[in-house]
Amino acid sequence: MKKLLSKYQHLWILSYFIIYLVWFGYVEKTVTNHFHVIHVALDDYIPFCEYFVIPYLLWFGYVAWGVVFTAFRNKSDFYKLCGFLFTGMTVFLIISTVYPNGHYLRPLYFSHHNVFTTLCGYLYSADTATNLFPSIHVYNSIGIHLMVVNSNELKHKKTVQIVSFILCVSIILSTMFIKQHSVFDVSTAIILGFVMNHLIYVRDWGKVSAKSMLPQH
Repeated sequence: MKKLLSKYQHLWILSYFIIYLVWFGYVEKTVTNHFHVIHVALDDYIPFCEYFVIPYLLWFGYVAWGVVFTAFRNKSDFYKLCGFLFTGMTVFLIISTVYPNGHYLRPLYFSHHNVFTTLCGYLYSADTATNLFPSIHVYNSIGIHLMVVNSNELKHKKTVQIVSFILCVSIILSTMFIKQHSVFDVSTAIILGFVMNHLIYVRDWGKVSAKSMLPQH
């Protein structure tokens, strides 16, 4: 048991999700009617397309797979991924707390009904149209794909990379086509993802920190 606990002690970092869920639940309950409206002109040109609810929902499995895969296969990739995800998620929570925001992009009613509009209806009832930017759906999808691209175990597996890229892009598009997010939310998430990619993977702060601890001659 001690060996098992020692081997997987790095999983303690996942306790962050408890903090996130409690904090997110708080802003979801407090940000209801009085908020800053998020809207850009391009939003009005994007049609509602209920079929995109599928990749939107696949996001949950996509992110869970990335976290579980790195947790049990490569500690370095795991810490980098968690650093990427948790930083963006914390930024999102802070913004939602100090700058309450929401939108009115969702259709007032569905002009037709099928299984996909039903799923959208369930989604709308479970997730309010508040606390939007940067879009965590977009940001975390970028984070998972960057993990795939940079992982020593996956970066040479072209099929995995292609599937990950297609899923990542589909999820990003889905946030706008099912009217869960504004183009503004998506854009800010991409910008934040670009910055964090530079810090986590390009600059690699882990290596920089390790080098800084070496004795200077």
